[in-house]
Amino acid sequence: MSPHDDAGSRPSDPDSTPGPEPVFRPPTVDDGLRMWEIARDTGVLDLNTEYAYALWGAEFADSSIVVEDDGRIVGFVTGFIRPSEPDSLFVWQVGVEADQRGKGYAKRMLHALMNRLADHGVVRLRTTVTATNEASQRTFAALARERDLDLGVEEYMSGEHLGEGFVDENLYTVGSEPEQTTGE
Repeated sequence: MSPHDDAGSRPSDPDSTPGPEPVFRPPTVDDGLRMWEIARDTGVLDLNTEYAYALWGAEFADSSIVVEDDGRIVGFVTGFIRPSEPDSLFVWQVGVEADQRGKGYAKRMLHALMNRLADHGVVRLRTTVTATNEASQRTFAALARERDLDLGVEEYMSGEHLGEGFVDENLYTVGSEPEQTTGE
């Protein structure tokens, strides 16, 4: 099944005409404020400055994505290629507007982003997730399952590293660990 088949389909209503299909595309600097609004409105994402989200659209568009539904941005994923692992995408944030949740947009954006980056040699995704964030845990587990990739979870950063009000973050890896070379 392709990531665009069932995930996020709308219930059929004989009295309504289906709207246009959602559009998955790289963000632009102009999308930054909207991405910030979505992050703010989740109430759970760490909120960065408006400038930071504009910067994602300006400088990290190749490794990030937004989804538009009926011409309005309703979700985003910010990510970057890890300098120490150029075959790994590190996902910074995933945000979906509250009234658009349940349509599979988070997972569909991740699939679309990984598909796009595969052409550039990206074979794995890494992200951090707290032990209490069950929705993200399910999303990344489903992504691994649907792509037939391994899912690894390991301790990463403790709340002590992150400051007051933060809890431990586990590192999730979708895909195989890179081969270790001995230098011989």
